[in-house]
Parts: sequence; structure tokens; C-alpha cells
Amino acid sequence: MRKRIPASLVVPGHPDYELLKSIADEIDRKAGGRAELSTEMPIMLRECIDALINTPRTGRRDFNELEKVEKTFIGTHVEIVVRRFLRLKKGLLDTIILGHDVDIKFTTGDNWTIPPEAYGHPCLIIAADEERSLCYVGLIVIRPEVMHGGVGNRDAKRGISATGFEHILWLLCEHPYPPNFWRTVSPEATERITSARSGNERVMALFEEVQERPITRDVIDATARQKDFTRRTRADNGRGSRDRLLEKGILLLTGTKHPALIEALGLPFCRRGEYISYTPKTDEEWRLAEEAGISRDG
Repeated sequence: MRKRIPASLVVPGHPDYELLKSIADEIDRKAGGRAELSTEMPIMLRECIDALINTPRTGRRDFNELEKVEKTFIGTHVEIVVRRFLRLKKGLLDTIILGHDVDIKFTTGDNWTIPPEAYGHPCLIIAADEERSLCYVGLIVIRPEVMHGGVGNRDAKRGISATGFEHILWLLCEHPYPPNFWRTVSPEATERITSARSGNERVMALFEEVQERPITRDVIDATARQKDFTRRTRADNGRGSRDRLLEKGILLLTGTKHPALIEALGLPFCRRGEYISYTPKTDEEWRLAEEAGISRDG
């Protein structure tokens, strides 16, 4: 996305303010509030893109390595996921909000490709900036005067003009967006993780190489490449990753079962369903683990 976003002119008195504000309020309501939207939308966008990059299977670590057809599919995937998240129905365009046909457009670039049929309608525009780890969600009424090419030029898909950006009502603008997990891991560590032969060995390597930071179930799933991937994170009678990591002096904790211990060890907050590994450095830290039911000797 462009680095300089102009201040929005969509304020009381703007011709589209009442319409866009009502749609924005409805989106907030369906999301469970603006705070929930700002939490869930970045995660959904990250998951949509990561599902196609799929580093453990493809070896790709970057969005730019995707094929052209894959990049095109992401826009459709985001549309479907957003519609499901907000419990919206399909309309003549992508969805219907408060009785208005609304187009949904997604980009990882600096603009959106708007089709002629969207003219005269509100558009929910969404963007993910992979380089700067920022995301954007906004609303705009599509008219020729806000598009490249100007009035009288509606025969092809176009982007929003520089002045057109002033007519966007932002729900999220330059909002933090999680980077692709594998871009934050060194190529050498990634190779050690993904080259392991079994799902259990790959998951163990993941938690050995990447410690003291939350890891999502999606990353574990992609790494294990097995149907019952969560089994790789359990003790499993001494065969699972949890017990085998503990033999190496590494704790495998979850945001569901160990939130108090994670906080006591000074580790980053883990959401429910996320995992984090840690090698205790002192007897006091081992004492905290044992108080939480994790025996040092297994």
C-alpha cells in the first residue's frame, strides 16, 4: 500500500458520509465491535495468504513467489472469508449490507482493481502490506471522479486515484498485521525444520528452533503435514513432542493450559490454541514449571 495516505474527507457534510458511516457501524456490529474487527481481520488476511504460500510443502517463503493465478485466487478467498466472518449474504455484487449491494476488493499492492459494475455502489476495500506488516480496511462509493481516468471512462477495471483516496472512510488504516511466520525464521532454521522426515520430528525441530514466541496451530499443522497434527504437540505416552522436548530441557506450553506459567516466565502472551516453547535457565524457573505440573525429570 502507498506510504502516504491522505486524511479522509468522509466526515459529516460529505455526500457519502451517512451511507458509509451506517455501513461501517453495521460491519463493526457484525464483527463484535471495532476492537474485535481490528484483532480478527489481520489474522484472517494472514491465514488466507499463508495457506497458499504453504512453506513446509512448497519451500516458498514469500508472497512474491506465488504464481499469478494464485495471487488472483487470494482476492476471492478473502471475499469468502470476510463474508463468512461478518455473516453477510451474497448479492448482485459480492455482498449485501443494510440493503446495499457492496463490492469487496482485496490487494497486496498499492491499489485495487475495480470493475465497471461496481460504479455507483459502496465498496469494502481491504489491503495487506506484506513488506511493512500493515493492513487496511475502508469503505468508498465508486464513482468515475474518484477513479483513474476520471468521468466518462468506465469501460475497464481501474484503480482509485490519488484524490480518490481522500474519499475513503477508514475502519483500519496502517493497522498492525502479522508477518508471514516463515519470513521471520532464518533460511537455515527453516531448512532444518522442513527437511525432517516425520511429522513428529518436524514439530520438534520447529519448537527447538523457534523458542520464546507464540506459534499458531496453522503453522504446526503445515509443519506436521499430518491429519492428527495436534497429537504431535502432546506427550503421547512419551512418544509425542511434549515429552521428547522435555527430555532436552525444553518446555512446550499452550495459551489454553498454561497462561499463568507463560506469564510467570515473562514470555509473550499466547492466545488460546497457540503454543510456545522455552528452555528454563534457572532452578527458579524450573520450580515454577513444577508448580504448574511439569516435572523436570518427566
